[in-house]
Amino acid sequence: MTLQIRQLGKRYGDSVVFSQVTLDVAAGEFVAIVGESGVGKSTLLNCMAGLDSWDEGSVTLNGAALGSMSDDQRALLRRHHVGFVFQAFHVLPHLDVAQNVALPLLLLGQADDARVEALLDAVGLSGLGRRLPQQLSGGQLQRVAIARALVHRPGLLLADEPTGNLDPTTAAKVMDALIAQTRQHRASLVLVTHSEAAAARADRVLHLSAEGIRE
Repeated sequence: MTLQIRQLGKRYGDSVVFSQVTLDVAAGEFVAIVGESGVGKSTLLNCMAGLDSWDEGSVTLNGAALGSMSDDQRALLRRHHVGFVFQAFHVLPHLDVAQNVALPLLLLGQADDARVEALLDAVGLSGLGRRLPQQLSGGQLQRVAIARALVHRPGLLLADEPTGNLDPTTAAKVMDALIAQTRQHRASLVLVTHSEAAAARADRVLHLSAEGIRE
């Protein structure tokens, strides 16, 4: 899935979050975005998914301009074509691991237990499908989040600091799972991170500041 951003700008009142952000992500490409805290990396990622609004410029996914869509249309686009991995996991505590991973498929009316089990195995969680989230470690929870984001085979995966709460060894395992799965399904991956180790594994690294974005 291709992503095009042109002259994107975002403000909160008189405060500029970022401006004149222009970038392209090719189908199957892995791009890491780095920058100091407070420059709007997570906000930019939310704009890419149509979860946040912007004040100028455009965001286009596979030729579809998000700015011209209604909230419902954006939600449908995300449901079918976008996966999102949050730093804080955002798993549902009352559902077991397999049920959490299966949620995107259920929303699409495509329940597939075999696919869920195969993906859990691929991210190193084989046999843990019936456990509740509170029975897992932080690294395991992040892999649940990755499996959930990928189970419907989106064309674009957006990951917001997915290793930020993890120790280096666990973070490396999580990145292994994330990269392996996006490569296997030929998804584009945009990763926001403070981790030099995570960013170093990307095809390209972009630096975001208030003035824009650069390689």
